[in-house]
Amino acid sequence: MDYTYLGRTGLQVSRLCLGTMNFGPETTEEDSRAIMDKALDLGINFFDTANVYGRKKGEGVTEQIIGRWLAQGGGRREKIVIATKVYGTMGDWPNESKLSAYSIKRACDESLRRLQTDHIDLYQMHHVDRNTPWEEIWQAMEQLVQAGKVLYVGSSNFAGWHITQANYEAKARHFMGLVSEQSLYNLADRMIELEVIPACESLGLGLIPWSPLKGGVLGGVLKKIEAGRRASEGAQEAIEKHRPQIEAYEAFCDEIEEQPADVALAWLLRQPAVTAPIIGPRTMDQLTGSLRALEIKFSDEQLARLDEIWPGPGGAAPEAYAW
Repeated sequence: MDYTYLGRTGLQVSRLCLGTMNFGPETTEEDSRAIMDKALDLGINFFDTANVYGRKKGEGVTEQIIGRWLAQGGGRREKIVIATKVYGTMGDWPNESKLSAYSIKRACDESLRRLQTDHIDLYQMHHVDRNTPWEEIWQAMEQLVQAGKVLYVGSSNFAGWHITQANYEAKARHFMGLVSEQSLYNLADRMIELEVIPACESLGLGLIPWSPLKGGVLGGVLKKIEAGRRASEGAQEAIEKHRPQIEAYEAFCDEIEEQPADVALAWLLRQPAVTAPIIGPRTMDQLTGSLRALEIKFSDEQLARLDEIWPGPGGAAPEAYAW
C-alpha cells in the first residue's frame, strides 16, 4: 500500500480510502467486518463513513457496524484513521441536522457513542450550512478539538468559495481550519477542476474524491450488461447520455489491457491535490480488485487520450473563466 499526507497535515493515510456507505443496506454486518479486516491486511488505514449512512433515519447503522468491529480490539482502532460526517438529518426535531453549535456537539457525541471510540480523527461537514455563521461553526469545532473528541476538520461537497471563506475565518481565529475536502470527482464529472481543486491546492487541503467510478459507469458497465448483469437505473441513464464516450473508454482500456475500474482510480491518483479516492466495495472481490490502480502508470499520450474521451472544463483553472 502507498501512503501520503492528508493535505498540509502530518497525518499519513493510505492512497485508497475505504468507503462504508454500503455497510448495512447492501452488505451484511458479517461481510462488512470481513471487508474491514481485509482492508487492514492490505494496508488501508483510511476509513470513511457518516452519521446518516444506513438508510434508517437517526440510527447511524453504518457507524454502529464499524463501532462493533472496532470493539473487537486487536489494535483495530489504533491502526485506522476514521473519518465521519455531520450535517444530515438524524431526527424529526429541530437542531437534529445541519451545523449549529448545538447540532455539531450533539452529533459528535452520538457518533462517538456509535463508533465506540473516544475521538474522531477527521470530522467532516457533509454540506455547507448557509444559515450558520462561521464563527459559530468554528467555535464548536474548536471546543471539540480542545476536548480531544476531534483531531482534524474537513468539508464535503463545498464550493471553492466555501473552502476559501471557511479557512479565512479559521485563520482569523488562529485555528487550523479545513484540512480536506470530499467531492464528487471522476473522469466524467470534472467540474471541480475549475475552482475546488485550485482552492485545495492553494490552501493545503487533501482532496478525497467520492463516486470515482460514477456509480459503476466507469467500471466496465457495457461489458457487464453484455454478460447479463443489469445496470442500476442511474447507470442506465448515464449510459444513454455518455454511450459514445463509454464505448471509447472501454476500448481504450482493452488496448492497454487494464480493467476500466482500475483505470478510473489510477487516473484520479494522478490528479492535483488528490489524497485518496473513496472505494465503496460491496464485496471482497471489489475491495481486492481496487489495488491494481496503485500500480498503473500512464504515458503522456495515454493521459491525453483520456482527456479526449472525457474532456475536463478546459483552460488553466481557475483562470478558465477569470478573464
